[in-house]
Amino acid sequence: MGQLEGKIALITGGESGIGLASARLFVAEGARVHLVGIDEPKLKAAVEELGSDSASSSTADVTDEEAVRAAVEEGYAHYGQLDVLFSNAGISGAINKIVDYPSDVFHRTLAVHIGGAFHVLKHGLPRLSDGGSVIITSSVVGLMGFGDLSGYVAAKHGQVGLMRAAAREVAGRRIRVNTLHPGPTSTAFQDAIEMTVTGQSQADAAAVFDGLLPLGRHTTPQEIAQAALYLASDASAMVTSTTFSIDAGLRG
Repeated sequence: MGQLEGKIALITGGESGIGLASARLFVAEGARVHLVGIDEPKLKAAVEELGSDSASSSTADVTDEEAVRAAVEEGYAHYGQLDVLFSNAGISGAINKIVDYPSDVFHRTLAVHIGGAFHVLKHGLPRLSDGGSVIITSSVVGLMGFGDLSGYVAAKHGQVGLMRAAAREVAGRRIRVNTLHPGPTSTAFQDAIEMTVTGQSQADAAAVFDGLLPLGRHTTPQEIAQAALYLASDASAMVTSTTFSIDAGLRG
């Protein structure tokens, strides 16, 4: 039996990157998944890859509360239960000094990360099984500061506060709530950030960031998925209100 045998997981940002890597691993470990995202063709391709017996999907922007509520209800109606909520959708925001940072982008970045996670919690927790797990993808920058990324850094710190509040509220139902804090990870999302920050090609920018990491390389989405699997599984039954880092030693 797999570590998630018989469990149902809802994953936002599930059509690519860490979300899709986690969906693949969750299914391999016996779960069925409901993927939520904004890219309908990619969602359909993911469901086709994973198999319609193991996966379903809803299209929703996590800043749209009604769309998130509907997506949760669609997943719950399809499977009859939810055991894992994985709030993973995100954007990078702008890369500017605070004095030049576009205010609308700052507010949008907070809306996606903090508001999106809030919507998943608000509408997912009533459907989540007692003893279930909530995972919120934050970032290593949710535990430390970086210049020129004020929107993203503020949003990722805000998710930690939301996680801690939620963990207290649902502890009586034995639901665990934790944040996952990846460091530089080999995804298109991270590539775009690194190339913008450094002004270099993807390969050269990645080499610059590798030089910041004590372990010497980017983490893979599959390695982040292994961390998510632990937090989703019963192996983490006594782990809640934690900031789970997988950052190649960046904060060390």
